Amino acid sequence: MSSLFRLIIEDINSVYRNDPAIHSRIEIFFNYPGVWAIVNYRIANKLYKMGFRLLARMWMGISQLFTNIDIHPAATIGRRVFIDHGIGVVIGETAIIGNDVTIYQGVTLGGVSLDPGKRHPTIEDGVVIGAGAKVLGNITIGHHSKIGANSVVVKSVPPESTAVGIPARVVKKGRDKSPLSHNKLPDINKELFEYLLKRVAVIEHILAPEHKELLEEDQKLDEIYQAFLKSMKS
Repeated sequence: MSSLFRLIIEDINSVYRNDPAIHSRIEIFFNYPGVWAIVNYRIANKLYKMGFRLLARMWMGISQLFTNIDIHPAATIGRRVFIDHGIGVVIGETAIIGNDVTIYQGVTLGGVSLDPGKRHPTIEDGVVIGAGAKVLGNITIGHHSKIGANSVVVKSVPPESTAVGIPARVVKKGRDKSPLSHNKLPDINKELFEYLLKRVAVIEHILAPEHKELLEEDQKLDEIYQAFLKSMKS
């Protein structure tokens, strides 16, 4: 029980490390359902491993009513995991979450198959998952990677990468110690749409013989497009 108590203390202290909005420990009891959900999970997971599986499911069912966070007691959650706000978070039975992971509201760590066995994602140490993101299937999100808000991830993401979009694509590689800034993440669909608009405009001008100089611009756009297609396939 002492190890369980130490884990819970770490979970509570992680709030101070991750959330600049907190000013008092009293706030944890009233404004942080993510912390309560993790604490209840710690207890339920202990019960589940001891063989009290029905009791563990009931415990997390009651926790879900109060926190609106659904965590299966059989999931594996590491140390200092912080669920920020937390409303609508779902963590499946075979999900594995490493240490120092930050999960925002509306995130789903779900499955894509009804087959028994490992069917939920593995989230390695230091990962940040943006609000509303869906990480689905038996895939791995590499350590210190970032998943943009509302992304749908169905393929594994390499370590120290940033993935965004539906389906999610890796748009940046390399360790980035800065916070996940959703307003600075590229909008793949918007960039592709802007490209198509420019391409149509160039083609319209090319149809007129007096605009031969635009052939060079069209060729440059084609090179950009081919590079974009290549990055989407990687």
